[in-house]
Amino acid sequence: MTDVLGQAIYDYHFRLTPSKLLVHNQFGLPDEMPVETYFRDEEDMPPLELNALDICRGMVLDIGAGAGSHALYLQQNNIQVTALDISPLACTIMKNRGVEKIITADINKYTGQQFDTLLLLMNGIGLTANINGLHIFLRHIKTLLASGGQLVFDSSNVAYLYKKGIRPVRKYYGEIDFRYEYKKQKTNWFTWLYVDQQMLQKIAGEEGWKTEIIFEDDHDQYLARLTLK
Repeated sequence: MTDVLGQAIYDYHFRLTPSKLLVHNQFGLPDEMPVETYFRDEEDMPPLELNALDICRGMVLDIGAGAGSHALYLQQNNIQVTALDISPLACTIMKNRGVEKIITADINKYTGQQFDTLLLLMNGIGLTANINGLHIFLRHIKTLLASGGQLVFDSSNVAYLYKKGIRPVRKYYGEIDFRYEYKKQKTNWFTWLYVDQQMLQKIAGEEGWKTEIIFEDDHDQYLARLTLK
C-alpha cells in the first residue's frame, strides 16, 4: 500500500472498514489524523480556508485537492475549478463526489493550460519539502499562471515546536519529517515545509513574486496571495 493517505480517505468515503490514520513526525509519538477532515462542508471549514475560497477568481486549479471538498465548494459557487491530485484513489473519490474536472498528476511535473488562480490549502505548499524546493516550485508554477493571475496558499510558523527556542542548525526549522501509517502500512519518511511569513516574502521576492498576507489566525497560521511583479 504505497498510497497510504489515498487509501485512508478511499476507505472512509466508501465505508470499507476504515481504520486510524496515524501521522508520525520527528518529534516523537504519532498523532491521529481524523480522516473526516478531508470531507468538510462549508460550515466545518475554518475562516482561513473560507477566505481563500472567497478570493478565488477565473479558472482555478485546486492543487492537492484530496477528497475534493474545496473544489466542490467552488463548483457550487459557479467557479470554474479543476482539481489536481497525485493520488489515483483521491481522484476516484472526487469523481464519485461530483467534482467535474479532475487531473491525476504530480504538480511538480505537470504542464498544461494556464489558470487565473492556483490554490493550495491545508498547507499544501508543504509539498515543496524544503527551502530549495520552494524556490523550484515558484519558478515552475509560473508556467501555469495566466497573465494577472494569483497563487493562493496557507502555511504557518512552527517555531513553537522547538523547546527553549533551539532550532536545527543544518536546515530551516520549518522543514519537518513525517510518515503516514494506515492499517499497519507506512510510507517512507518525507519532508513537509512550513514557511514563516518573513522567509516566504524573502524567497518569493527572489523569484519575482509579490507577497500579500490576506488573513492570520491566533495559531501562527496565515493565508498568502502571491502575484508576479
